[in-house]
Amino acid sequence: MSRLGKKPIAIPKGVEATFAEGVLTVKGPKGTLVRPVREEEMQVVIADGFITFTPKNETKLAFALWGTYAALFRNMVKGVTEGFERKLEIEGVGYRAELVGADLKLLMGYSHPVMLKTPEGIKVEVVKSLITLSGIDKEALGQHAANIRAVRKPEPYKGKGIRYQGEFIIRKQGKKSV
Repeated sequence: MSRLGKKPIAIPKGVEATFAEGVLTVKGPKGTLVRPVREEEMQVVIADGFITFTPKNETKLAFALWGTYAALFRNMVKGVTEGFERKLEIEGVGYRAELVGADLKLLMGYSHPVMLKTPEGIKVEVVKSLITLSGIDKEALGQHAANIRAVRKPEPYKGKGIRYQGEFIIRKQGKKSV
């Protein structure tokens, strides 16, 4: 039983949620998000400014999706009202990033620059060695941040590479001379 799924989720003022033909739509001041819902597993009820998810049958999949859909809906509501932001730091001599149109150009010590296309709905800003991503879709934002970080993960000896802001990298000691 999902503790998060049992609780009804409040729909704040200025946010409109609709469920029709297996598609949950959330409209707010920052935009619109759409997510398909498995109707054969989950029942969605929107009433009195609240939304509730309940499993239609007692299968493992239905119980797994119960809390998942509740969490996804909470993220959709937060996204269309406040939005999400992710910051990445670049550390290393000669490592830098710049915007070329809407795309991100990363110079990370390879023989060539790495070009990353920015997905629709995500805004990218680069200031010195800080990349700021913002958008309303938490899933797309997190995936794009992970793709950027994967270009050059922080290494454990000097910590050079791309890391999330506030991420702690465990350092290794390295070789000792005798």
